[in-house]
Amino acid sequence: MTLIEEVIKNKKTTQKPIWIMRQAGRYLPEFRRIRKLNPDFIKLCLNENLSSKITLQPLKRFNLDAAIIFSDILMLPYGLNQSVVFKKNFGPLLGDINLNQMLKVKEDDFTKKLSPIYKAINSVSRNNLLVNKNTIGFVGAPWTLLVYMINKYSPKNKLKNSFFEDQSLIDEILLIIDKFLKEHIKNQIKNGADLIQIFDSWAGLLDEKNLTKYVYDPTSNLVNYIKKLNVPVICFPRGIKNYKNYCEKVKPDVISIDYEVNPLLIKKQIKIPIQGGLDPKILLTDKENLKKQTLKYLKIFKDVPYIFNLGHGVLPETKPEMVEYLVNLVKDF
Repeated sequence: MTLIEEVIKNKKTTQKPIWIMRQAGRYLPEFRRIRKLNPDFIKLCLNENLSSKITLQPLKRFNLDAAIIFSDILMLPYGLNQSVVFKKNFGPLLGDINLNQMLKVKEDDFTKKLSPIYKAINSVSRNNLLVNKNTIGFVGAPWTLLVYMINKYSPKNKLKNSFFEDQSLIDEILLIIDKFLKEHIKNQIKNGADLIQIFDSWAGLLDEKNLTKYVYDPTSNLVNYIKKLNVPVICFPRGIKNYKNYCEKVKPDVISIDYEVNPLLIKKQIKIPIQGGLDPKILLTDKENLKKQTLKYLKIFKDVPYIFNLGHGVLPETKPEMVEYLVNLVKDF
């Protein structure tokens, strides 16, 4: 059993495993070299040799407890034939939704289009670097995918005014998202992903009255599906105001917290294993400060099942030696 599984299944508290969101990414010079030669991000995600190579890069450098596949949550709309491009210094830009076309997409076509991702997971999970470690697959939560598909670009702090106008379109798309997310998850697990994380990056945009329809119900539906496949599921509802409510409604195996939440309150309120919390910006400061902040989280969650992670993805300007220092701090604790 891996260290992460010990924490999740056996509620073990003695050792704290560590992996980092966006651990395979722009802060690594070896990744930047590949990226420079492969400017098309979608094509890079669909290059099984390069994506598996990128996934393993941080494992070659650091004593991490899991690999997370190098991919993107927007591979789902891409698999449904919605145009997705990544513009430099802007982020993702999605095309118009053609509902009739989307409704014609068959599971087999979708799987075929995204098959390089599943092949990459398969190859990573069998790599020697992953002995006694987890291979993490992931998806975007239904709400976050809906945001991108209808809003068409990153909302930052606010959705388009017309976002909720066409309720029947929203309901239709949520059904499509649910169907194909299950397919995407099943394919990842079938190819060796032994842990799934659901990223709800825009959960914080909703007020309380809309959470049930857009976050709680669709996400708990997915969580139940993953549990039936006998794989643990981590949920990361970034920016959500009430983590306790979320855990009670969605029932993930692990809750990943963002850096704006009070860890002491989380410890008091939450009864399931906890992950994350450290502000990625701390890695841009100095070792003394990093040590202080890291130990704060390790001490708060000392006697509860806890997986060390950040409260969001590692930032591109982070120095790899700071990541190494962080990993060693957690391992030595």
